[in-house]
Amino acid sequence: MRIVLVEDNAGLAKGISYRLEDAGHAVDILDDGLQADAHLQSDGGDVVILDINLPGLDGLSLLRRMRERGDQRPVILLTARSGTEELVQGLDSGADDYLAKPFAMAELEARVRALARRKPREIRDSLRLGPLELDLGSRQIEIDGDPQTFPRREVSVLELLLSAEGRTVSKADLLDHTYGVGADVEESAIEVLISRLRKRLRPHGLAIRVQRGLGYSLSPEEPAP
Repeated sequence: MRIVLVEDNAGLAKGISYRLEDAGHAVDILDDGLQADAHLQSDGGDVVILDINLPGLDGLSLLRRMRERGDQRPVILLTARSGTEELVQGLDSGADDYLAKPFAMAELEARVRALARRKPREIRDSLRLGPLELDLGSRQIEIDGDPQTFPRREVSVLELLLSAEGRTVSKADLLDHTYGVGADVEESAIEVLISRLRKRLRPHGLAIRVQRGLGYSLSPEEPAP
């Protein structure tokens, strides 16, 4: 799952990012409300973790802008204050959940999972292709009903390929989804992950195809003539 984290405390942002990445998510970190507003208008992140006290544009104003333009992706608000008035303002502005600092990272991670499962959100519970199913909440992969263990980076690549439903996904998009926007990672890292995934999926009739200069797509292997 792709998570947009808007938090101007660099240490806290890194801590949250590391925890969520360890759980298999990609995290985009922004530290300014106006920059985050522009980012969210063009980005397809699944969940937003949003600090209330931000430079440029405060979190509540950013949240109201999201809802006014019809952006209904789940939002968890973070604040240094736990007063009832601010809680009410956040929920009235369209927040789905709320955490007061300091909080346990395990609790934040659990709330992210809960939002991913909530209905009738647009976030899907799972992605399927042929014998393969990826549960988006638990990050568990099953093939023909049997649980599989894939490294978390490979799971992230697989998630985006499955979401594309046969369409070609660029290396840049795979990098952003797997490592987060702006990560200092070479495109060759994606090539390595694709190579490993190919070997895992080929015995189960699934093929990752490359279009030179464009990217990759995932589809069932065509039967031999």
